[in-house]
Amino acid sequence: MRGVALVTGSVSGIGEATARRLAADGFVVAVHSRASRDAGVALAAELGGTYHQADLGDDDAAAGLVPAVVERHGRLDVLVNNAGISWPVPHGDLAGLTPADWRKLLDVNLIAPWVLCTAALPHLQAADGCVVNVTSHAGVRPKGSSIAYAASKAALNHVTKLLAAALGPRVRVNAVAPGLVDTPLTADWTAAHELWKSSSPMGRAAQPADVADLIAMLIGHRYLTGEVILLDGGLNLR
Repeated sequence: MRGVALVTGSVSGIGEATARRLAADGFVVAVHSRASRDAGVALAAELGGTYHQADLGDDDAAAGLVPAVVERHGRLDVLVNNAGISWPVPHGDLAGLTPADWRKLLDVNLIAPWVLCTAALPHLQAADGCVVNVTSHAGVRPKGSSIAYAASKAALNHVTKLLAAALGPRVRVNAVAPGLVDTPLTADWTAAHELWKSSSPMGRAAQPADVADLIAMLIGHRYLTGEVILLDGGLNLR
C-alpha cells in the first residue's frame, strides 16, 4: 500500500477517474460525494476503499471529513480537492449572479478546500504527503465561464501557491487546471467541444483519465510544488 488518498467529488467524472487511477497505483482510496450514496458505496467496494458522504458547502461537514477518513484508515497521505460546483451563467451576464450564488460557489470551491487542507495538515506532515487541487482553465485565463466560478478557481490557484510556500518541505501542494473535460456534465456543451476540436493543437477535449494521469504524476513527483499546471490540450496557444 502506498498510502491513503482522499479524493473529494469522486463518484463521477474527473474524481472517479482519479480514484480509479490512485487505487490502481496502490493507494487505499476514500471515495466522497455530497449525494449519490449508492454509487459511492459501490465504487468504494470495487476499489477496496471506503465511502464518505459530506456536503462540502457546510463548514462542519467539510471539517469532519478528514477525521472520518483517518478514523477508518489511521492515516492520510494524499488529499485531492476535486469537488466543485458551477452555474451555467454566461461570462458577461452580471445580473445572473446573485450574492447568494457567489457565497455558495466560494463555500464549495474555495473555503472547503481550505478547511480540508487545514484538517489534513498534521496527517500530511506526518506522512510527507501532498495536496492536489483541481481548479480550472477559467481560473488561469479569464474567459469561458461565469465570473464567480472563474474567480473562485483563480483564488484556489493562488491559495495553492501560498500553501506550497508555507508548508514545504514536508507537504507539497500543486494544482491541475483542466480546460474542457469530456464528462456527462459537459456532453451537451456543443460550442465548447467544437472550440476544442477546431482550435486546440490536440483537437479534442480532455478525457477524465487525462486529468487523473496528471494528478497521479503530481502525487508521485517528490520535488514539484507550488505549480498550477494548465491542462487544455494547448488551447491557450491559440
